[in-house]
Amino acid sequence: MADKDMEPIEDTLALTESFEAWVSVDPDGDRIYHLDTGSVTLHFLKEEWDELRELFRTLEKGKK
Repeated sequence: MADKDMEPIEDTLALTESFEAWVSVDPDGDRIYHLDTGSVTLHFLKEEWDELRELFRTLEKGKK
């Protein structure tokens, strides 16, 4: 668990010319996933991130 006085731990998961996906650990030790899209950053809890990844996998397969 992260120390509440420490800076959040950050790690880049993927990076393209236009987008960045990264994860941080908040002071309570929870992982927060971020998707930078230029002017907007979306923040996700683990369960939401997993659901978003499943959405992209479904899109990739061409399913409705």
